[in-house]
Amino acid sequence: MTLFWIIGTCLAGGFLSLLFAFLFFKNSNINIVTNMVSLSVGTMLGAVFLEILPHALDQATDYHDTMFIVLIGLLIFFTLEKLLIWRHCHGDHCETHSHDAQLKYNKSGNLLLIGDLSHNFIDGILIASAFLFEIELGLVTALAIYAHQIPQEMGNISIFVHKGLKKNKAILLNVIANISMTTGAVITYILIDSAGDILPVLLAFTASNLIYVAVSDLIPGLHKRTEIKESSMQIAMILLGVIIVYIFHLFLH
Repeated sequence: MTLFWIIGTCLAGGFLSLLFAFLFFKNSNINIVTNMVSLSVGTMLGAVFLEILPHALDQATDYHDTMFIVLIGLLIFFTLEKLLIWRHCHGDHCETHSHDAQLKYNKSGNLLLIGDLSHNFIDGILIASAFLFEIELGLVTALAIYAHQIPQEMGNISIFVHKGLKKNKAILLNVIANISMTTGAVITYILIDSAGDILPVLLAFTASNLIYVAVSDLIPGLHKRTEIKESSMQIAMILLGVIIVYIFHLFLH
């Protein structure tokens, strides 16, 4: 039953995030992207501090060890970002990960696709880990990850189209990348289904991933738009993301 939830959530969530990304892309502007990124920040941080981290601490034998794993996870993802360049641009407001920079360093688009495959594979591991602990926690974790994927897929589709690919082919490449999420989730289920003791470690690792993406990847881009109206909207969308997770928390428990 758990495997059904894992596979179903990965496939359905990946399809919906890609669908919404394509719909937004057709009428995309910087405000839509910024609002989606702000919502992603709220859902990610809400999922971490309202659901994932509390569950990890409840199951841990030592709180200090759990928080140490979170710290190690942050350092690991920083290193991965440096070595594998797997973080993605979330709109035109990026600098080192802007469309021009991506095109310059990825003439064939292969590096972007490899980065997307790696990123989604890791997301699959995180989703499966949460579902193996509790169905409700898996749903909240998937919600946070998919909220982040919409602006991510918008950026990917836009880059591929700017490279001259047809939209259908650009979408196909993103579909292929999304399949890696299900692959990572299924592999994780097979390897750790019977190893319950490792779940608190994986939950702490999941928390560190979402914190890192929200704080290092998403928030810096939001700070580049400092107008009062736009800043107020960013704060409102972040709060909305937290509220959505909190509502999920109330109804699922």
